[in-house]
Amino acid sequence: VTNTLVLGRVGPEELAASVLGWQLFFVIWMFGSGFGFAVMPLVANAIGAEDPRGGRRFVRMGLWISLAYGLLMMIPLWNAQAIFLALGQDPHIAALAADYVATLKWSLFPQLAIIVLRSFLGALTRPGIVVVALVAGVAVNALLNLLLVFGGLGLPALGMRGSGLSTFIATCAVTLILVAYISRHPVLRRQELFIRPLKPDLPALVEVFRLGWPIGTTVVAEVALFTATSFMMGTIGPMELAAHGIALQLSGLAFMIPLGLSAATTIRVGHAFGRTDRHNLTRAAATSLGLGLAIACLSALVFLTMPLALVGLYLDMEAQASAAVVSIAVSFLAIAGIFQIVDSIQALSSGALRGLKDARIPMAIALVSYWGVGVPVGYGLAFHAGWGGTGIWWGLAIGLAAAAVLMTARLLARIRTAL
Repeated sequence: VTNTLVLGRVGPEELAASVLGWQLFFVIWMFGSGFGFAVMPLVANAIGAEDPRGGRRFVRMGLWISLAYGLLMMIPLWNAQAIFLALGQDPHIAALAADYVATLKWSLFPQLAIIVLRSFLGALTRPGIVVVALVAGVAVNALLNLLLVFGGLGLPALGMRGSGLSTFIATCAVTLILVAYISRHPVLRRQELFIRPLKPDLPALVEVFRLGWPIGTTVVAEVALFTATSFMMGTIGPMELAAHGIALQLSGLAFMIPLGLSAATTIRVGHAFGRTDRHNLTRAAATSLGLGLAIACLSALVFLTMPLALVGLYLDMEAQASAAVVSIAVSFLAIAGIFQIVDSIQALSSGALRGLKDARIPMAIALVSYWGVGVPVGYGLAFHAGWGGTGIWWGLAIGLAAAAVLMTARLLARIRTAL
């Protein structure tokens, strides 16, 4: 969000390029994050089974797999401009987006490590330090964006590259804070996470990989849905792409609360599953769904009643060049308000299923809902029905609604047979 706010002040073209560059990076990051997310239910199950130190094996192997994955993904990130051009994007926008990715790509390694470490800390019910570290990271990223994008304090103006470099430095700082906390905390250091880090543990490695790849596929199926819509929007025009980026940022920011609840659901369900405690398993799942639905309705209300104020955070509302982007973004936010509700339901149901170590069927549900329903419907409405960008957003909403219905049905079936 910080990067987009700063680059939006440079100009609409830079804003559009940041949308493309971030979407490519985000898809790659989110698939790799599946291995980090897999650590959370594995550690939670170990705690529920009264084996609190057993979870460290999964953390170490999660870091191993994340490092290997990051090295492999340098290949597509290094060729970002060719990918953008092959997908039919404007050559000038593609060049700007590639400049952004050139420095942003190095933050993949600390980003993946953060997911693993925060999964470990969350499973041990110590999420507070993660909040502190990430708030510090946002502050560092915001300051460095201003200095490195526009120049200042003797530093050159690096434009798009400066924003990516800022994110790399900030995410490294967050990783170091988490490592220092775990290493120095009197309880956590007994886990000895960083003692003999090169010692292999094949059973734990296999377990993290077995659970992680379908989780990663599920996450990336949704993320790639949004990425696909960005590329489709880019073929309509730069103004539509810039408006799309604003609406995605705002809806993504609102989605962070249900996403956090989803992680808490994974942990609580995982603890109960490890203890074979059906009552608290059901209680955790039902509570999270009720709370998530209430918060999603509140987010939808804000989007529907305050669109101009929200869009004004990203653009100079008095600039003539921004007028077209503003009107398009407002129409997108109206639809985003509606799909906040179904997106929250599917995320919370998916989180509960992860706590049950159920990942493959949810993966299939995600692929069918997003790519069998969402993308085709959005494409048809946009380019065949003549709805343009609005049609793409309705495709998003319909795909997420299908996922919400199917994920919730799967959760109810699994609760009945889990224990």
